[in-house]
Amino acid sequence: PRVCVVGSGPAGFYTAQHILKHHSGALVDIYEKLPVPFGLVRFGVAPDHPEVKNVINTFTQTAHSERCAYYGNVTVGRDVTVPELQRAYHAVVLSYGAEDNRVLGIPGENLPGVYSARAFVGWYNGLPENQDLKPDLSCETALILGHGNVALDIARILLSPLQLLRKTDITDSSLAALACSKVKRVWLVGRRGPLQVAFTIKELREMINLPGTRAVLDPADFTGLENAVKDSSRPRKRLTELMIKTALEKPVEMQAAVAGAAAPREWGLKFQRSPQEVLPSADGRRARGIRMALTRLEGSGDSAKAIPTGDVEELECGLVLSSIGYRSLPLDPAVPFDSQRGVIPNSSGRVEGVPGLYCSGWVKRGPTGVIITTMNDSFDTAQSVLEDLQGGVLDISPSREGFGLVESILRSRGVRPVSFSDWEKIDAAEVARGKAAGKPREKIVDPAEMLRIIGH
Repeated sequence: PRVCVVGSGPAGFYTAQHILKHHSGALVDIYEKLPVPFGLVRFGVAPDHPEVKNVINTFTQTAHSERCAYYGNVTVGRDVTVPELQRAYHAVVLSYGAEDNRVLGIPGENLPGVYSARAFVGWYNGLPENQDLKPDLSCETALILGHGNVALDIARILLSPLQLLRKTDITDSSLAALACSKVKRVWLVGRRGPLQVAFTIKELREMINLPGTRAVLDPADFTGLENAVKDSSRPRKRLTELMIKTALEKPVEMQAAVAGAAAPREWGLKFQRSPQEVLPSADGRRARGIRMALTRLEGSGDSAKAIPTGDVEELECGLVLSSIGYRSLPLDPAVPFDSQRGVIPNSSGRVEGVPGLYCSGWVKRGPTGVIITTMNDSFDTAQSVLEDLQGGVLDISPSREGFGLVESILRSRGVRPVSFSDWEKIDAAEVARGKAAGKPREKIVDPAEMLRIIGH
């Protein structure tokens, strides 16, 4: 059987890995729109979290299997359609992730100084489409809307001492911009309370321990939470206890103040505030602050809803980052898509109403969870493919040409795919440039330059 996987992020690679491992005859081709593989492991994971990127070693092993092939620089839905892939393969798995962000839907959202977290993360991680972002970091106060791990990643990158970032694979241009940044205070704002934050304890602890930075948590926000959290899960309990402890600790910077040292950078969490409007500067040319509705919570735990109280509050900030979630987009008119939920309707990864078509990862279940969540989800979809192969649901008697057919389609449209060994040349060039700068790699951010390196 010939199987095709669209997308080379964690979902794509884990799906391929599981099929190859549990079917000794299956051939798997992975298609990717960029020349370079690995999706959010390369473009989403924070540069100062190199250990999370170790999964790349596993993905590389999968790509080296003689039953697996990688075709980069191919945009499915444009260079080749899903129906064309279905004619070439016995099964097609869509694992292309979430390439857009949810919008706030408030006035002022499009003012200069307002960015989506997705674009900002893409900018410092070298995602080609975000290279011209040029975020304005000339203000002292930044505000991040959202209480997830991505929001904490961004706060950490904005406040980290440069000597820590210099040793990472953060891009050269964003490092230069951060070196001139005036940002010294970051507020992370959420509509709900401390018991509903979505970040994890590891990320919170890193933020609390960031050198030269102090946490500003209001003890009043945490009153009575010890009792409220008694019946919560252990991770939620430990996370809340760490926030309470941080809020109640007496700061040590009195000694620093006595010594005449300047106040360090700071960050804080604000709760039960919902953005209403980004406020423009006097000339209307940029963001100068945000107006927020104060909320009260109805219900408890994860299902608590934030209801506006009628009171509002304004906060001065020249940089607003919206971290309220990523969003998947429809890929091809031939594929059913639930635009309300931003997913492909499916059951256990089988796309509804289209036999032989599957999905895995964020486009299957929505943009939530960490790499391990995506791994389990992809194994689940791969299992559905294997069951359908074994149960005769997928008819593999007609032989399919696989890449042979796709190659002639691509050639007729002037598209030249990039192989995995091509990627390894780009990889080697990045590592060599990084070594010269004393970092693990210097990412190449221009696809045209990537193609020049491999002689395309």
